[in-house]
Amino acid sequence: MQQTQPRYRLSRRILFPYSGEDVLTPRQALRVITAWMLTFPVSMALFTLIVAFASNLSWQKTLFLLLVVFLFGAFVFGMLAWLSVSMNNRAARFRQQRLAARTNNTSGGRYGS
Repeated sequence: MQQTQPRYRLSRRILFPYSGEDVLTPRQALRVITAWMLTFPVSMALFTLIVAFASNLSWQKTLFLLLVVFLFGAFVFGMLAWLSVSMNNRAARFRQQRLAARTNNTSGGRYGS
């Protein structure tokens, strides 16, 4: 029988498309961090661009503001993504250790047998 992955919503498929049951590889972790570092700051920069045009800022100030907003957002959301990946990996390792301890237990359970 073929095992299929659950179908996630679009936002979940973009930001964290993994089940959380397995430890993420470095490549998967980098994909998650990159997605967070681009998705959120780009939306923040677009909103900043709308506000800058509405307030009639010069193009130099607008460009500087966009750069600051994007870089700050990329840093903050990159760190949050790294934290999310590390917590996911820690939980997956804990789950795997608990499962291995359960399967290696041959004493007959809580009350013995």
